[in-house]
Amino acid sequence: MTRAPIVVVGGGIIGLSIAFRVQQAGHDVRVLDSGHAGAWTVAAGMLAPVTEAEFGEQELLALNLESMVRFPAFCAELGVALNTAGTLAVARDDDDAAALERLLAFRRELGLDAERLLPTAARRMEPALAPTVRLAIHVPTDHAVDPRALVAALKGRVPVEHATVTEVRPDRVTLEDGSTLDAERVIVAAGAWSGAFVGLAVRPVKGQVLRLRDPRGPGLVERTIRTEHAYLVPRGDGGYVLGATSEERGWDDMPTAGGVFELLHDMSEVVPGVLELDLEEIGVGFRPGTPDNLPIIEERDGVIVATGHFRNGVLLAPVTADRVVALLGARIPA
Repeated sequence: MTRAPIVVVGGGIIGLSIAFRVQQAGHDVRVLDSGHAGAWTVAAGMLAPVTEAEFGEQELLALNLESMVRFPAFCAELGVALNTAGTLAVARDDDDAAALERLLAFRRELGLDAERLLPTAARRMEPALAPTVRLAIHVPTDHAVDPRALVAALKGRVPVEHATVTEVRPDRVTLEDGSTLDAERVIVAAGAWSGAFVGLAVRPVKGQVLRLRDPRGPGLVERTIRTEHAYLVPRGDGGYVLGATSEERGWDDMPTAGGVFELLHDMSEVVPGVLELDLEEIGVGFRPGTPDNLPIIEERDGVIVATGHFRNGVLLAPVTADRVVALLGARIPA
């Protein structure tokens, strides 16, 4: 008798990465994607395991660092480019500079690379920085990847079907039209929409992101530029991603003038040239938040869940996929 497939509910980076690894482990897999604009559609793709974790979030930090080790091989396996130019975290004022000093001390406690730069040295590295920048930290190991390219590569390797799931059980899912699909196991990886399944405490956190383009081509900045409240990620082809707001607004998916202004104002204070770029897109997405900011990767009521990755969904994709395969009792091929 033919075994039912392992069904993955959710076609974002987490769900697709899980399906990719599950398929490699020898299982038939089906990904059911509702078509919702998940967090990956607006994510900048920063791989920043320390700066994306708050001080004191040691469990999340350890998970971030574990996944970062896996990421170069993960990208190479999928044929997706990894931007290894590094990141410059910059301070606009004394308060920002004090925060950067704390970040530098924290990284050094962890034994991680980081270089403190005076403003002149920072501008030699990135000439587009404003002369008013107070301080900078160069983090050569904070990389970036294009999430849209990653999703496209994953979709080329696993079967994805458009379907909205309304109910999950350990051995079947119910679809919006009332039909059911038998499953060997069910994995819920539906991002912010996961809260509808098996009592998950996951909420949507709204984020607004701008996609900008320099008609003259690449070169404004080579590295990711971070401030206390915004980041600018170059794509290498003259495109840039500027983000991101963090708003507890439920499922409100409308971009706002205030959100756009806030992002442009914050970044233009350290990279004035950002105001000369063309505005190609204003995107709104929903990060899956949990009460403790930790992702949920576990079996619950017979269903495997992998959600709640909040700001770290792209970074945590490789380690999440490996942990889900371990929960299945499968072995990833060497």
